[in-house]
Amino acid sequence: MPMTMTQKILAAHCGEESVRAGQLISADLDVVLGNDITTPVAINEFEKAGFTRVYDNTRINIVLDHFVPNKDIKSAQQSKQCREFADKYDILNFFDVGQMGVEHALLPEQGIVTAGDCIIGADSHTCTYGALGAFSTGVGSTDMAAGMASGKAWFKVPAAIKVELVGALQKPVCGKDVILHLIGRIGVSGALYKSLEFTGPGVASLTMEDRLCICNMAIEAGAKNGIFPVDAVCEAYLGGRSRRVWKKYEADPDAGYERTVTIDLSALAPTVSYPHLPENTHPAADGSGIRIDQVVIGSCTNGRIEDMQAAYEILNGRHIAKGVRAIIIPATMAVYKECILRGYTTAFIDAGCIVSTPTCGPCLGGYMGILAEGERCVSTTNRNFVGRMGHVNSEIYLASPATAAASALTGHITDPREV
Repeated sequence: MPMTMTQKILAAHCGEESVRAGQLISADLDVVLGNDITTPVAINEFEKAGFTRVYDNTRINIVLDHFVPNKDIKSAQQSKQCREFADKYDILNFFDVGQMGVEHALLPEQGIVTAGDCIIGADSHTCTYGALGAFSTGVGSTDMAAGMASGKAWFKVPAAIKVELVGALQKPVCGKDVILHLIGRIGVSGALYKSLEFTGPGVASLTMEDRLCICNMAIEAGAKNGIFPVDAVCEAYLGGRSRRVWKKYEADPDAGYERTVTIDLSALAPTVSYPHLPENTHPAADGSGIRIDQVVIGSCTNGRIEDMQAAYEILNGRHIAKGVRAIIIPATMAVYKECILRGYTTAFIDAGCIVSTPTCGPCLGGYMGILAEGERCVSTTNRNFVGRMGHVNSEIYLASPATAAASALTGHITDPREV
C-alpha cells in the first residue's frame, strides 16, 4: 500500500508493513517530553496508576522552561516535583536552570530528537520536530504518564495534506511568513488531525530554522503533525549533533493525499496575523496605522540564533520607538551565549531592549511581558488567542523576528523592508 512519510514512520513503530489513514495503532516511542507545567500532572497520573519504573531513563525528557526561573510559589512547587521525579528515576535528560532552554528549541539543538523518530510531548508544539523528518505530536499529560511507563502510545493514523513549495524565499521573508501564509489560506481547522507534509523544490531553500518554525505552527492549522523530507540540509544539521543513528523515510511517489496546496516562496511578503486567530493574516505593509506597546522576540517558534540575527540586523545602531517595550528572549543557553559572543546582546541593549534568559514566559501570559488592558504586542510567538499574553482586552499580532524588530523601531506594525 502506498504510504506518506508520516505513515511509513508509524508503520515502522507499530510493527506493521503498512498502515492506512484512520487506523488505530499502538506505536513504540523514541522520545517522551514534558515541561514544568505538564510534567507534574503526568507525575500525579503516573503515581496514581501505581507505576514504579520508567521504560527507559534515556528517552524521557523533562525541560523546565515555562515559569523558570520560578516566578512564584506555585511554579516553584511544580519545578520541585519535577526535580524529585527526575532524581528518583535517574532521568538523564533533565534540564533545569542553567542548562534549560525553551523545550522545542533545546531538544533539536542537543541532538535528542532525530530523523525517523516517533515522539510525543505533553505540549502542543511538539510537532516542531517534524522538521527533522520525525513523526512528532503533542499529547495530554495522561498519555505522557503512560508513555513514560510503557514506551508506547496509541494513535489514529492521520490522512495527509501535501504542501508543495516552489521558488525560494527572498529575505527578509522567512519560515514564519510561510507558515502564517499557509494558515491564512487554509484556516485554523484546515488541517484538522491531518499530517502537513512539506515537499517540492522550494524545500531546499529553507534553513533548518525555517523548517523548525514552520512545523512548530502546524498545530495552529489543526494538524496532527508537520513533517519535512530528510534532505542535504537536514542531514548536515543532524550529522553534527544527533545522539542516535537516524533513519530516513520517504513518501511513496503514489502516496495518497487529501489535497495539495502549492506555495510560491518567491512571491511571499512579510506577513502578520491580527487578533485573535493565526488565520487572520495580512501583509505587514498594511499595518502602519496600528500602534503598538510591546514587542516580544523569542519562543519555541522564533528564538534560535538565526532569529536573533534577523532582529540584530534591523536593530543594530538604532533605537526603538518611545513608548515601546522590546523583550528579546534567546531560546536556549547556547543561543544566549552566542548572542553575547556575536555582540547581539550589546546591540539589543543599546537599542533600548531587554534581554532575558531562556523562558516561554510571555508567550502563554506567564511572566516577562504580560499585557495590560488595551495594549498591543507584536510577537514572534505562535498564538494570538484572546487573553493569551495577558488581559482579555489586549491584542497580539504574530510576526517574524524581522517584522517585530522593524515594528519596535517605528512604534507601529512595519514591513521590515521599509526600515
